[in-house]
Amino acid sequence: QVRVVESGGGLVQAGGSLRLSCAASGRTSGVYAMGWFRQAPGKEREFVAFISWRGSRTEYADSVKGRFTISRDNAKNTVYLQMNSLKPEDTAVYYCAADRTYMSRNYYEYDYWGQGTQVTVSS
Repeated sequence: QVRVVESGGGLVQAGGSLRLSCAASGRTSGVYAMGWFRQAPGKEREFVAFISWRGSRTEYADSVKGRFTISRDNAKNTVYLQMNSLKPEDTAVYYCAADRTYMSRNYYEYDYWGQGTQVTVSS
């Protein structure tokens, strides 16, 4: 079992920055990749970025490419999402998830989820 806890959300003006953290605990040796997803009210959960747990592979959604950066600190079992040049359309609950098998853009393939952290970008 892997426990995932997000933090770092908040309210920011358009053009500002936030850094989200995702701390993983438990059987992290079985983690293959970590992903960030987001869900706005009335919308489906959508892929934001993922990072391999041991390698260097990353992928981003087109909507955040060039503005968001995913990284990890294996010593702390923590994954980060640095979000710059935030836009009102980035407003959503952001979720971190761990996948034991794949590096995927599909939320349904992830095994463990955090409770989410709210990000609100004002115009």
